[in-house]
Amino acid sequence: MSGNCLFCRIIRGEIVSNRIYEDNKVFAFRDVNPQAPIHIIVVPKKHISGLNLVLEEDEEILGYVQVVISRISKQFTEMKNGFRMINNCGVDGGQTIFHIHYHLLGGRVFSWPPG
Repeated sequence: MSGNCLFCRIIRGEIVSNRIYEDNKVFAFRDVNPQAPIHIIVVPKKHISGLNLVLEEDEEILGYVQVVISRISKQFTEMKNGFRMINNCGVDGGQTIFHIHYHLLGGRVFSWPPG
C-alpha cells in the first residue's frame, strides 16, 4: 500500500474504522453508510486504483480477495443463504474512491436488476 487515498489511510490506521478482518494482504471494515443490514468494504492493501487498471501481476491478490470475501461471509449467519458482492469501476460505474474495493452486502434478499 503506497497511496494516500481514503482507503490507504484507513488501512494505515490514520482514520478509524470498524475492522472486520485484516491480514497482510487484505483489510475489511463496516461501511459508514450501509446499504444493507450487513455492508462490509473489502480492499486489498496494495493500492490499485480500479478494476480497469488491474495488471496481470495483480491476479493473485484479487483471487485472494475472493477467498477472503467467502471467509468473511461465513462469519455472519445472515449470509448463509447468499450475499451480494459489488465492485464499481470508474466514474460512470459509480466508483467514488479510487482504490479497488468490493462491497459485501448481506442480511436481506436482493433483486435483479439492481436499481
